Amino acid sequence: MNQNQNKVTIVVTLLRVLIGWHFLYEGILKMYNPDWTSYGYLASAQGPLKSIFSALANDSIISWVDTLNVAALVIVGITLILGVFERIGAIVGVGLLAMYYLSHPPFPGLTQLNVEGNYWFVNKNLIELVALLVVYYIPTGQKFGLGAFRKQKLAKTDVS
Repeated sequence: MNQNQNKVTIVVTLLRVLIGWHFLYEGILKMYNPDWTSYGYLASAQGPLKSIFSALANDSIISWVDTLNVAALVIVGITLILGVFERIGAIVGVGLLAMYYLSHPPFPGLTQLNVEGNYWFVNKNLIELVALLVVYYIPTGQKFGLGAFRKQKLAKTDVS
């Protein structure tokens, strides 16, 4: 591996771990806050998919939606931080971020509700989504992460 490839691997690893930290932190914060629910966020959804997100805020399923959201955040965080099954974690993260983006899209003409700042098409959810695509296409867990230990263990059992 040449020097530029090493630098790319290190930078993508750093990106993977930082995004993993963000997901894990958000999941744990929500898990340990008994008052947290996604109800308000979903009920205030905007844009062309508003009816879908509003339906997810239904009292009969909101506890499931909240539980699945927290579980997905924690799983994505763990896979990315540890560098094991990172491609699966990246895809789940892309799915979550796509839903967050589409529930409150920063489209011209829509009043921005429940968002930080003012955006025009591009917001932090979209940027993090694209960063996760980089992590998906340039996995680094087999060099820096538990994926490296798993790879070594599989190589030893193949030799034996």
